[in-house]
Amino acid sequence: MFRLTFYPVFDSYLLVATVALLLAGLLWFGPSRARTTRRQRAMLVLLRLGVIVLVALAMLRPTLIYTRTTKQAATLVVLADQSRSMAVPDAVGEKTRWRALRDTLDGAAGELRDLARDFELKAYAFDDDVHEVNADAGRLDLPDSPEGVQTAIGAALEDVLRREAGKRLLGVILLSDGAQRAYAPRDLAPHAAAVRLKHLGYPLYTFPFGQSRGLGDARDVAVKDLIVNASVFVKNELGVGGRIRVDGYADVDIPVRVLFETSPGKMEVVVQRNLKAGSDGQLLPVQFSYVPQMPGEFKLTLEAVAQSGELVTTNNELSTFVNVLSGGLNVLYLEGTLRVEQKFIRRALDSSPDIKVDYVRLDARDPRSRPPDLAERFKPGKYDVYIIGDVDSTAFDAKELADLAESVNRGAGLIMLGGFQTFGPGGYGETPLTNLLPVGMDRLERQRLEEPIRDDLHWPGPLRMRPTPLGAMHFVMSLAGSRSENTSLWSKLPDLEGANRFHDFAPGAIVLAEADENKPLLVAHNFGDGRVLAFAADSTWRWWMQGYESAFKRFWRQTVLWLARKETQEGRVWVNLSQRRFAPMERAEFTVGANSPTGDPLPDAEYKAEAVLPDGSRRPLSLVRDNERMAGSFRDTRAAGDYAIEVVATHQGQPLGNARARFLVFRQDLELDNASADSATMESIAQITGGESLAPEQLPELIRRLAKATEDLVVRQETKKTFWDTWTFFLTLVGLLGLEWYLRKRWGLV
Repeated sequence: MFRLTFYPVFDSYLLVATVALLLAGLLWFGPSRARTTRRQRAMLVLLRLGVIVLVALAMLRPTLIYTRTTKQAATLVVLADQSRSMAVPDAVGEKTRWRALRDTLDGAAGELRDLARDFELKAYAFDDDVHEVNADAGRLDLPDSPEGVQTAIGAALEDVLRREAGKRLLGVILLSDGAQRAYAPRDLAPHAAAVRLKHLGYPLYTFPFGQSRGLGDARDVAVKDLIVNASVFVKNELGVGGRIRVDGYADVDIPVRVLFETSPGKMEVVVQRNLKAGSDGQLLPVQFSYVPQMPGEFKLTLEAVAQSGELVTTNNELSTFVNVLSGGLNVLYLEGTLRVEQKFIRRALDSSPDIKVDYVRLDARDPRSRPPDLAERFKPGKYDVYIIGDVDSTAFDAKELADLAESVNRGAGLIMLGGFQTFGPGGYGETPLTNLLPVGMDRLERQRLEEPIRDDLHWPGPLRMRPTPLGAMHFVMSLAGSRSENTSLWSKLPDLEGANRFHDFAPGAIVLAEADENKPLLVAHNFGDGRVLAFAADSTWRWWMQGYESAFKRFWRQTVLWLARKETQEGRVWVNLSQRRFAPMERAEFTVGANSPTGDPLPDAEYKAEAVLPDGSRRPLSLVRDNERMAGSFRDTRAAGDYAIEVVATHQGQPLGNARARFLVFRQDLELDNASADSATMESIAQITGGESLAPEQLPELIRRLAKATEDLVVRQETKKTFWDTWTFFLTLVGLLGLEWYLRKRWGLV
């Protein structure tokens, strides 16, 4: 296509015409007739007219424009969801979503075929990844059934953009239920991908399938919660709780049971009962108890037995791991008043995973404070260690104290703490504990509850507690690594506020600690197979409060261990997991550490850690320092099943031991646990790109519309040719002027 266009100087045709007329008017003043012939005058006029015409053309600036149009190549992308949620039969006509999707594409095969004649047609199916699909003659070669385990809509759109980079897209057609169900790193938000499509100028057309209710109206029994303590002492009761959601099985007896690991990989039902929901969607609480008989780490599962007609059964159980502790110490702490000391001692002992403290407040003035099972608590074998605080002897009956004495005689440990109603002032000199305690108690020391405090029975503070020469070598008093460090530490501990006065020690008793001027504070001796301590003070809590928390904890832990004859136990290597159940692809975080025989952390211990996967393969793990312990994480939790973290520890080149902690990645049917469709997402991401969300039956119409709306795909190329600014034009003008001057010169006119 050709077109002649003028661009006059200053966009003024009037200016050009005026200049042309003025130049034409000058022709009137040509050479005189007397000096030239008629033929000569005609030649000069013609030459001057040629110059005027060329000047006028130069001012008009004529341009010849040649326009050529070409159609730009473009691609239409069809993206079909082939994840398992597309198998839900909630489409129109009780079809599965997948069947409805395939029928929709088959119905538009003719339009796709016609479009493919002028444009490129690319088809993909997606789940957790994108798979190219053959689209011969407009028909997509899709699988017979959807088997994908994830729906990564956002990542699929990004993948398509990368694969089709450098091409111009007519648009992207997305056929899906719209619900994104994906694990990292494939969990890119669909809206983020839609924003990128918008910036590129590519519209997204979405076609949603399925109902928003998904499996909400389906028949399903699901275990929603599992609540169980992470550890329990052997032969102690373990509580197991949870909640069961029941949909579609109202008034049906549903067996719910607890399974416990009896040997590696073997689970046995240990308790079971039936539940019955009164209505659909009811969330039923369950509570069980079980008493483990063997120590170790065991798997525990709460299971609702699968019912006929359930589409999803992966949510019928939840599992975890429980540590059944052997050799754990059971401690009974009896206290008569709300003293600060008991609070800190309990906190210190509770921080030790192998020590379990039962606390009983026992007020001699209030018989209602006595627990009904108090007598049973003194039976031999019930507790490993007894702690008696400021409790008057009248709070017990003689039979209870006799049973306590017999328990100590058979191997239990006992420590009595200082107070206004302990030892002689508490009346214990006239009880079965008279010969059991290592200090003398006179009946004249008796101080009744209503009587004023006697100064002659107590040492006033401040009292600096320090080990005796024999005590410095005793396990209970060793708070530091070396003897010099231990002496230095004891010299720094805060003073005590006061103490009971001790006198007349039992044969074989040893004073482990004293205050200035030989005031005995801690006395030990053996009674039968048991061990007994008499501690005159009740204010060691001041150590913790003034910055010596570690020394406080170590002192009381070592006291209990010595009383229970556990002071020779080996160093303990441990692994703690942040939790015992993880979703697939969730990061499992853990900490590891080792303790000395006294329970103190070993910050300079060295560790090697490995993860054991469900298939038996092993992966080395990296650890980083976290104060006195090491921390690590494991990310490759894609496969469901049982995992383990195994740690081997050494200290100064010597082996400390090893530890193992198991966790599980639960089986989660990400697609079907909640297969609800999400048409709102499909609509919103289409709107972001400037596209549309359409009903499946509108697909053929959309394809026809895309095939016709190609104006923006036509590229117009214009080629401009000018004549007034060329050398030919300039030389012609100069030639005419030169010829005119030459003729006049020759004819003698100049």
